[in-house]
Amino acid sequence: MLNKIIKYFLKNRLITIVLLITLVVWGLSSAPFNWHGGLLPRNPVPVDAIPDIGENQQIVATEWMGRSPKDIQDQITYPLTTSLLGVPGVKTIRSTSMFGMSFIYVIFNEEVEFYWSRSRILEKLNSLPAGTLPEGVQPSLGPDATALGQIFWYTLEGRNPETGKPTGGWDPDELRTIQDFYVKYTLSAAEGVAETASIGGFVKEYQVEINPNAMRAFNVSVMDIMNAVQKSNLDIGAETIEINKVEYLIRGLGYIKNVSDLEEAVVTVRNSVPVKIKDVAFVNLGPATRRGGLDKEGVEAVGGVVVARYGSNPMQVIDNVKEKLKETEAGMPQKTLPDGTVSKVTVVPFYDRSGLIQETIGTLETALSHEVLICIIVVIVLVFNLRASVVISAILPIAVLSTFIIMKHTGIEANIVALSGIAIAIGVMVDVGVVFVENIIRHLEEEERNKGIPKGKALSRLIYKSVSEVSGAISTAMLTTIISFLPVFAMEAQEGKLFKPLAYTKTFALISAFLLGIALLPTLAYYVFSLKIPLKRLHKVVNRKVLNYVSIGLVLAIATYYLTTEWLPMGPQKGLPVNLIVVIVCIAGILALLWTLVIYYERILRWCLANRWKFMILPFVTVVLGIIIWLGFDKTVGFVAKGFETVGWKTFRQTSFWQASSNRFAGMGEEFMPSLNEGSFLLMPTSMPHTGIEQNLQYIETLDKRISHIPEVEVTVGKWGRVNSALDPAPSQMFENTINYRSEYILDKDGHRQRFKVNGKGAYLLKDGSTYDPKEGFRLIPADSLLADKGGDYFRQWRSHIKKTDDIWQEIINVSHIPGVTSSPKLQPIEARLVMLSTGMRAPMGLKVSGPDLESIEAGGKALEAALKEVPSVLPSTVFYDRAVGAPYIEIKLNRQHMARYGITVADLQEIIGAAVGGMSLTTTVEGRERFSVRLRYPRELRDSPEELSGLIIPAATGAQIPLKEVADITYTKGAQMIQSENTFLLGYVIFDKVAGKAEVDVVKEADKILRTKIGSGEIQLPKGVSYKFAGNYEQQERAANRLLIVIPLSLLAILLILYFQFKKITASLIHFSGVFVAFAGGFILLWLYGEPWFMNISVGGVNLRDLFQMHTINLSIAVWVGFIALFGIATDDGVLMGSYIHQTFLERNPQTKDEIREAVVHAGLKRVRPAAMTTATALIALLPVLTSTGKGADIMVPMAIPTFGGMLIQSMTMFVVPVFQCQWREKKLKVESGELKVESV
Repeated sequence: MLNKIIKYFLKNRLITIVLLITLVVWGLSSAPFNWHGGLLPRNPVPVDAIPDIGENQQIVATEWMGRSPKDIQDQITYPLTTSLLGVPGVKTIRSTSMFGMSFIYVIFNEEVEFYWSRSRILEKLNSLPAGTLPEGVQPSLGPDATALGQIFWYTLEGRNPETGKPTGGWDPDELRTIQDFYVKYTLSAAEGVAETASIGGFVKEYQVEINPNAMRAFNVSVMDIMNAVQKSNLDIGAETIEINKVEYLIRGLGYIKNVSDLEEAVVTVRNSVPVKIKDVAFVNLGPATRRGGLDKEGVEAVGGVVVARYGSNPMQVIDNVKEKLKETEAGMPQKTLPDGTVSKVTVVPFYDRSGLIQETIGTLETALSHEVLICIIVVIVLVFNLRASVVISAILPIAVLSTFIIMKHTGIEANIVALSGIAIAIGVMVDVGVVFVENIIRHLEEEERNKGIPKGKALSRLIYKSVSEVSGAISTAMLTTIISFLPVFAMEAQEGKLFKPLAYTKTFALISAFLLGIALLPTLAYYVFSLKIPLKRLHKVVNRKVLNYVSIGLVLAIATYYLTTEWLPMGPQKGLPVNLIVVIVCIAGILALLWTLVIYYERILRWCLANRWKFMILPFVTVVLGIIIWLGFDKTVGFVAKGFETVGWKTFRQTSFWQASSNRFAGMGEEFMPSLNEGSFLLMPTSMPHTGIEQNLQYIETLDKRISHIPEVEVTVGKWGRVNSALDPAPSQMFENTINYRSEYILDKDGHRQRFKVNGKGAYLLKDGSTYDPKEGFRLIPADSLLADKGGDYFRQWRSHIKKTDDIWQEIINVSHIPGVTSSPKLQPIEARLVMLSTGMRAPMGLKVSGPDLESIEAGGKALEAALKEVPSVLPSTVFYDRAVGAPYIEIKLNRQHMARYGITVADLQEIIGAAVGGMSLTTTVEGRERFSVRLRYPRELRDSPEELSGLIIPAATGAQIPLKEVADITYTKGAQMIQSENTFLLGYVIFDKVAGKAEVDVVKEADKILRTKIGSGEIQLPKGVSYKFAGNYEQQERAANRLLIVIPLSLLAILLILYFQFKKITASLIHFSGVFVAFAGGFILLWLYGEPWFMNISVGGVNLRDLFQMHTINLSIAVWVGFIALFGIATDDGVLMGSYIHQTFLERNPQTKDEIREAVVHAGLKRVRPAAMTTATALIALLPVLTSTGKGADIMVPMAIPTFGGMLIQSMTMFVVPVFQCQWREKKLKVESGELKVESV
């Protein structure tokens, strides 16, 4: 089949060229990067920063303002939860009851379709039995969005329309009205927007503050005033009348338009004199009660958040939102201030996901371009044939473009993880071209020596023979690589959503490279090798070989120079010469190592064959060392210690050797996932449950002011409480400070570093004619004050002692210590949304404490909090039990006997209390586009203490009006601030964070051990019925690890089966499979070395190599396992390449003696060592830009690349292991056959 495809495209070269052009044009149009040059129509792959890994959940939000969490829990949350438990496909239901709001999170199984689950919930809500919920309470389904939906936050500010500078001049209530009735609706109309929610400022309302003394004088009750307000706001339509054959529509206008309209409303008539509302109440415009607000750098602000719809393209949605803002910009309100300045309301973004997306995509684009350049350089050096290098290098970008086409039409979006699949596949993709073209060159050289340079049909036949000869081995290698990714396809939940796109893109890239290799590469090779360059005159002067070397050297120099200017591994501040040397050394070092193996291959191989058991010690020790690093010394060889202890040496484990070995090889730490650098932090402290709104405003103002003074911080906006959205269940005591820090270097709109003009001394030239020299002291310079220059230097925006983002976070922590405010775990906006909506906690690590009642949970939570602070690997300052009980309550307990005496019912009394104290929204005005509620309540001075509340006037059945204290008792008590539950069972959370450098799973295991010990010894006594469970990322990691424990062995078995189908013998298959074990060990060895402080702890040009390669302790996360899975697929490639030719050689030569077998093995090895070394070199060197990458997205790419790099480096010994095993097997087989022949002859 493969040979037919090769022959067809090689014969029909016109079709091949048309296909090539089509792929290039179509690929450029589909690429997520700006590669189209403005010449082609764009239909790019959808882009985002990371895949949407939020749980498959829907949110049911119910508002019942003024009600306590206990009332919300008993009357709304609990009955709704019990009703929703029966919805098909529901996995878990979590809920939160807080002041005035109920949030229910219905989590479905992953296979349940998103909109189908919404329809099932709506169906259940619409069929609730009568009486399930209180009268007038209507639950609603949250927006059709996920945790990653909040893509665009903004504030409304008064700015000068000409200069764009802040001018102010707008009150918070004015800005909130503009936001609610103009900006919100405009942005909600943008395509792909699920919701636009408002936050901050004051919601305007008409406030009717009743006067109890006037009410007594006019003998008017609260109910009378309520009726009057409700009947004073009404428009009606009265059909039509005809006058002179013209139809007129009749309207009765009665809507409230201003305060005076409401004041003139009649309550009753006394002695033929109307009693108006203004006679018994004071009417004014005022702010509604609020449960959330916004603060920007210490100043109260108004703004909103745009939420993208589920399944939409976030980048496109943001562009749509910005288009809408441009459309409405001209119509935004403006005013002239007293000083003559014009102030126009302007939308100012402070969190724009597009920046993160562009930087992340830019990091991947840079890594891909660097990898392609490196591969071209490596190919030129190894093949040392300019024409061959052109053929191999041409396949790579075309394969990448083909991958984008497939991504576009299979719905795979371009994000950091998906594009990482292409990045880690580059080295394998180029192997296809390397193996095919290397075989073509070898046959060409043989043909040239025998018959001369082939042309025309002879060349076509030679190319066909060369490609078809190795196509079987390549197809097997590709199949094993693709099959190795089956574990990733089998992942579920968050890790599945995160890494499945990577598995798809890598598979698409490999299939594209392979198909292009057998379809396009032969035709390209035919044209390139047929090309005649008229250089006869030059050949007379210069030798052909010398000319070839000069050409290759020139191309190499250009490619290396361009790579250096783009890559700059040492950093732009070190200059081009230093970076050029490092690039050359990095590439040359790996090439020299592998080329040394090629040069001395025969000598080494002959020694290995003669000293097999000595040689086999090396791979054996490597594998054992890898296992010890992975599992730990004690766990791996613990059986030895157990043996000594059995025979009487009880203290063997306490010996210095055992202790030192156990400490040195403690085993790999485990975590779920490394965090993605989002370019923003989210500081999420909380205040105490009793803290009021005024105090919270002071806290958020102080935090913002302190943080905004950090030079690396670009802008900080603090939110207290909640946005008016179901996606934000925060109480008023919770703060969220979104902190955008500056990128290390100024970037352009595509996320690439930007260069600026400098003088001869290295000082930056400014537009005003002055200069700025960073050596003389740090100063922030805006990008628009610098002169852009392609030949200039990059501009660093961080102080010299700030080396990484963790240093910025430490600066933030240092200034955010405020008495009365808790500490905060290190979080980022996307990460925090995912954590909060998937676990219910505001931290990635914590304890779920469940129990029969809130008081028991509180007692248990505090005891566990104290114990967790003593765990060595837990950061004590981050341990905090989220207090559920502790909010101060004023309870009005009704005296039913006294109420009966006055003829007062419970319902009437509660309605009066609710209206007069809490304030009741009686009606809504209609004023054009704007809508404002009318609220009735007592004046603040008559309801701000229990003593004042006791004087509240209550109308009796007899007509008398009595104070509230006659029929009720008012007391202080403590109650719940927030009630959380899971599947109707009450919960509390103890959150904590780990000490830097510790692995999540290790921290949880240590904490669990200490807690169990303390509980077992009686040091901790949990109340009856209270239990705890670790939650957060630990749960995700445990589930993913258990899954991988099953599917990785299955995928390895599948690889073994493919090898068996190729070689038809179990022994041969196992020989080639041995590369997996060596590579596996190599990956762990490099991971261990990364955590060793002595490894590569040297400085080059003032830069420590550990810093250059970002070396630190790497924990065994899902990203690392994905790197290992990628390694498994390519670990057998060299063995298959070597083994296939050994098999062919044995068929051709049919050796009959031990010496002949060894000679056959050496002959086959020498023929295949060069392509094997080339494929290993390209795979290794292609990963260098990834390993040194520091941009957005590097956090996920680097852990995946480390095991692949280490494994491939160590795996190069399979070039000797496979021949040694093959020789041993063939000799043994020969011995057996010889023995059988002797028996037969006898």
